[in-house]
Amino acid sequence: MSEWWTKAYKGGPMVEVAGFPRALYPPDALAYGKQPSVPGPDVIAYKRTVARAGRWPWQTFDAAYSNGFAHGTSGNVGDTGIAGVQRQQDIDDTGWIGKTTFNTLRSIRIPEELNHGGEMAMDATAVRLIGDAWELYGGHEPPPPDEQTVRQAALERAITQLGVKESPPDSNQVKFTDWYGMVGPWCAMFTTWCYDLEGDSPSFLRGSYYAYVPYIVGDARANRRGLSTTDSPVPGDLVCYDWAFDGEYDHVGLFESWQPGSGSTFTAIEGNTSTSNNSNGGEVMRRTRRVPDQATVFVRVAEP
Repeated sequence: MSEWWTKAYKGGPMVEVAGFPRALYPPDALAYGKQPSVPGPDVIAYKRTVARAGRWPWQTFDAAYSNGFAHGTSGNVGDTGIAGVQRQQDIDDTGWIGKTTFNTLRSIRIPEELNHGGEMAMDATAVRLIGDAWELYGGHEPPPPDEQTVRQAALERAITQLGVKESPPDSNQVKFTDWYGMVGPWCAMFTTWCYDLEGDSPSFLRGSYYAYVPYIVGDARANRRGLSTTDSPVPGDLVCYDWAFDGEYDHVGLFESWQPGSGSTFTAIEGNTSTSNNSNGGEVMRRTRRVPDQATVFVRVAEP
């Protein structure tokens, strides 16, 4: 008897919904001329549906249409997301959601081998969320906001500092420590400088928040000072690294973007780094990182 994921899902009458809210595109679709979709209730509906269908972990779902959910985060069946469903149903596995994939999600049944086997994958909660999304979008992605966010401005400021180095070398003496009022490892002081000079962010304060990376992670996990953890970072959010997987976070940068076609490789603008010393290298650099190479926490930074 073949495994359930090696054959097409069994189908049923399409679940009735209010309408197709909008096409969905993950962040890396920008490289193909598609505007990445803003978070919305329809994304939560699809995550529920795909999780019930066995191709995404069941969890507290966020509303962001991430590269990971679109393309999968690993080769394990339960982590393959939208693209996994598309492959199983012999649909082009772009990870994008158009009407064909939308109608597929409305019509597939949960494999008998899984919990709730035989039920429609799209449940009543997902139908309600799609209805909410239909009222919000009416079939079209909302236009991007006109005003630049503080996150975007902080990232742009960080990019202008590429190449700035300590003077003298190995001294932790640099413009960002002078500004913050403390001499020491300065990756967190660099992120604070980028944000504090760009607006009234509730998360950063010169001389107080932040000079120590574990405090950033702790506050994000506790939803303090406008910080929270996320698995779908947007440009300007923070990314914190624990190189030794020992629970002590060592380094922080500003998330820039995912690499095209990847849900795990990204670039970040980081202070006090180098190719020979990730956490105390003395320079502002653009670094390319992979999520599984260290313990990685993405931190959403709230807007004012």
